[in-house]
Amino acid sequence: MGAESHLICTACGNTYRADQPRWKCDCGGMLDLAFAPTFAPEMVKGRKPTMWRYREAIPVTREDAVVSFDEGFTPMLEVDFGGRGVWVKQDHLFPTGSYKDRGASVLVSQAHAMGVKAVVEDSSGNAGCAIAAYSARAGIGCDIYVPADLAAAKLAQIQHYGARLHKVPGSREDTARAVLEAAEKTYYASHSWNPFFFHGTKTFAYEVTEQLGWKAPSTVVLPVGNGTLLLGAAIGFEELLAAGIVKRRPKLIAVQAENCAPLAHAFGRGLSDIEEEPTQATLGEGIAIARPIRAGQILEAVRKSGGEFLTVTEEEIKRSLREMCRLGYYIEPTSAATTAGVGRYVKQCGRDEVIVSVFTGHGLKTTEKMMKLL
Repeated sequence: MGAESHLICTACGNTYRADQPRWKCDCGGMLDLAFAPTFAPEMVKGRKPTMWRYREAIPVTREDAVVSFDEGFTPMLEVDFGGRGVWVKQDHLFPTGSYKDRGASVLVSQAHAMGVKAVVEDSSGNAGCAIAAYSARAGIGCDIYVPADLAAAKLAQIQHYGARLHKVPGSREDTARAVLEAAEKTYYASHSWNPFFFHGTKTFAYEVTEQLGWKAPSTVVLPVGNGTLLLGAAIGFEELLAAGIVKRRPKLIAVQAENCAPLAHAFGRGLSDIEEEPTQATLGEGIAIARPIRAGQILEAVRKSGGEFLTVTEEEIKRSLREMCRLGYYIEPTSAATTAGVGRYVKQCGRDEVIVSVFTGHGLKTTEKMMKLL
């Protein structure tokens, strides 16, 4: 699959074997995965058009343990934004309806390889759906903790996969706190704590690069809540750059909803971490994260790329959702926050920039909210 890897604590520097079922350091710190891919473009010849065509860049220790629905290699179509063409990855077409399947496939594959029998996860919806589906395919027990007011369609999806659902009253942060107690005894298949998830979402960068003829785009516009896609993309493009497959690091443009934009505010103030601040409800529920635990890494990744943060209003999200749907793309409101950001960015971009963005989630996952918007 690739060179031998190990886990390293971002707080104290302790290292652990990557085939140990742990999701945090003994000191309580977050773990990153030190991993050196052995991938080269010629390796994809004759392989299925899935994200696992880059298997030498994916740190799963046992190939026979891979848990997959042949996901990935989603179409990348040119979409018109006010007369400016932007390449958009159709990640709303994944098996569970969102890009989170990238991370779930790799994380659950590694859990399966380590002999994990049960996992817990907390989610505002899409990550929970993805972890539940891949756990079902692997025969792994699964408990998902969600905010009590989560969209009914996502609740139904999680339960139909056979996962046990735990509705937590209060904020998204209350849900995150509730799962930590369960995670003391059960493997935490977290899309923000667990580094294997990011080594799934990084396949976005590999696919974009291959679909552009093994060239990196100038700019990538992505949503940011917990940063699972942006951090994954940053890892992927860094690996491609280090391997000499691409010649540049794309500029990362991070989009947040104005009603919940702690990272954008910290970035604007030149801070290395977020500050406590009030937030409001937003249509972009999937990126409404008041305290992302990898905030420092997200800010660093955007700065290192020469990128920036953009915030979008609720009216901009609604307008962009209508525009995308009128073009035939049925995306969920959180995804429309990203396209609203693209619409704003193209007004300031360079004429020759190659811009890539993404549809992150399908509109069918939020039917009740879509009905209200009518």
